[in-house]
Formats: sequence, structure tokens, C-alpha cells
Amino acid sequence: MKINGKPYTSIWDEGETSPRVYIIDQRPLPHRFEVEELDSLESCATAIREMHLRGAPLIGVAAAYGMYLAAREAPLKNWREHMLQAAQQLLNTRPTAVDLTKAIEQQKQVLTQVKNFSNLVSAHLAKAREIRKQSIEQCRRIGKHGLSLLRKLSAKKKGQTLNILTHCNAGWLACVDYGTALAPIYAAFDSGLKVHVWVDETRPRNQGARLTAFELGQHGIPHTVIADNTGGHLMQHGMVDLVLVGSDRTTRTGDVANKIGTYLKALAAYDNHIPFYVALPASSIDFSITDGFRQIPIEERSESEIHYLQGKNPGNGQLQSIRLTPDLSPASNFSFDLTPARLVTGLITERGICTASEKGILKLFPEKN
Repeated sequence: MKINGKPYTSIWDEGETSPRVYIIDQRPLPHRFEVEELDSLESCATAIREMHLRGAPLIGVAAAYGMYLAAREAPLKNWREHMLQAAQQLLNTRPTAVDLTKAIEQQKQVLTQVKNFSNLVSAHLAKAREIRKQSIEQCRRIGKHGLSLLRKLSAKKKGQTLNILTHCNAGWLACVDYGTALAPIYAAFDSGLKVHVWVDETRPRNQGARLTAFELGQHGIPHTVIADNTGGHLMQHGMVDLVLVGSDRTTRTGDVANKIGTYLKALAAYDNHIPFYVALPASSIDFSITDGFRQIPIEERSESEIHYLQGKNPGNGQLQSIRLTPDLSPASNFSFDLTPARLVTGLITERGICTASEKGILKLFPEKN
């Protein structure tokens, strides 16, 4: 994808001769574009925990690079113990997105295969690059399979503009490139289909208003930012043809944990007979669990994210935070909710589209049976 005409991915490394890994710092977007350098395990863990980067696939890739950075810091004595401690530190950063766990498990498998300390850094860098490359390809294929769905919906409308509602940011900033929920939209726009995106603001961190709108604007895709509570109204009045969201963790039975507010969109879509699709790579499917309500941990973040809003001061152009709530009012900040499989029309994966059910998922991923 491109920013101001220049191609970027959301994370990249500088090569074996340098300890540096680079990310696009999502915090000042869309008002300021900044690249952040990660040069240590601690800086990587902080970037994940404090949401300098976010999005399930990107969190996984970043964690893989975190293990590479940890390898560069490993002492000659007790280096295996150091790496296992690093893995746990990264696992503790964000509990809901399963991509992080899977990436760490892959790097821990690498650790069991490393025989000599001299090979530690190169082995973990190679695995991080492999996971990154795989994530890009998964998202590209999600876009390809999702395009077929959008073409069918467009044909039903006889070429009229297809109105798609999305929640949070599931574009290339949340992945490495292409995105999950936005990948089919990019593919559709690039193929000549007429599309328009309703962009949920996604309180409290406003990933939709800040990041999704930024991405779509950079790509030239028509879009409109709306308040989170507007979607139901639009659906009632026939102004939404499809709801398309991403996932932080999906069970093998099709329950979907995603950004808080997703469940309400699914309910509104169901009530108004509007298809509700979830786009996700296999890395976001947790094949070890069957009950999202009981088995998926829901992250609770700082109440400051509810109390304060960051934006650009129109007077001086500087970024600043303002408090929205009374000084003495407490707040609760659940970051994700659970959409049961019965409300999901289908899942768009890198292997194709399936029903949100164990049978449908295992048909695409039979090796997980």
C-alpha cells in the first residue's frame, strides 16, 4: 500500500547487520506520519502493549520480530532461559489476539532446533521474516476470495455503488499489507467496482475514524465516517449492502472476538437481513477452543482511553488530549466483544469462504480436524 504515493508495509527490518526493526507508529495518525524504530525486546513489547501498533496479524508479526530482538540481547550464558523469558514477556502484552500466541509458539519451536548460540539470531530473524511473508500472502488471498463475493453483490445491484460498513481498522495498518476486512474492498475498487465504505469511528481509540479513513483516503476509495451508533439506522433504511469486519480470535466453531461494538453491528445486520462477513487469516483462528464466551479472554484496558480523546488542535495544528468525562466518574474499558457464530453469514479466509461453523472451517482446513 502507499502513503502519499510511496509504498510502505506496516513493519520491516533493516537486515542481519542491524538490530533495527521499523514500524509505522499508529498513534499520531492520521494527522502525523511517523516511523518508529524498535531496537530491543523491551521497545517491541511496549509498542505492542501500548498500541503503537495494533491489529491481530500485525501483533503476531511484531511478536516474532520481538523474539529476534531478544535473541540479539541474549547472553552467552543461559541464553535459552533468556529467550523463554522473552517469549513470556511478549505473551503478556495483549491477551485476546491469538496471532501473537501462534507467532511466539513458532519462535519457541525454532529455539528447540537451535543447537549453537552462534545461530540464535539468524534463526529467529529467518522465522520472523517467514511469518511476515506468510501474513502478506494470506491477506492478498483474502482480498482475492472476498472480491468474488463483492462482485456477486455488485451484480445484484446491477453495477450500482456497493455500500459496505466496517468496524475498527482491519486494513493494511492492522496487518503487514493488504489487510483483512479491507483487502476485498481494495481489490474491488482496483478492479473497477463502485464501492463506498461506511467507517465506524470505533470508540474509544477511534481506529476507524483515524486509521481506516486514513487508509481509504490514501487509496482514493469513497468513504464516510459515522458515529458508532449510526450503523443500525443505515441498515434500517437500506443504506448498507454488506457488513465486513476482521477478527482478533475466532473459535473452530465460528464464534468471533473482535473490537468492542462488533456484536451490536452483527445484531443489527441480522435483524435487517444484511450479510455479515468476517475476513481473517488462519492465524486468527484458534483451533483449540470451541466456546468463545467461556474460552476467549477479553482484554480490559485503561479507563483513561474512555476519559480522554486525542486530536489535532485546529488553532496550532498540534496533537493534544482533552478529557470528555467528569473528573470523578469511573469508566470501564472492555476492548473486545464476542459475536456468536449464528450471527455470522460467513468467513473469508486465505483458502476461500466458508460458513461460520466447525464443519465449514474444517472443510477449508482439514489438517486441523
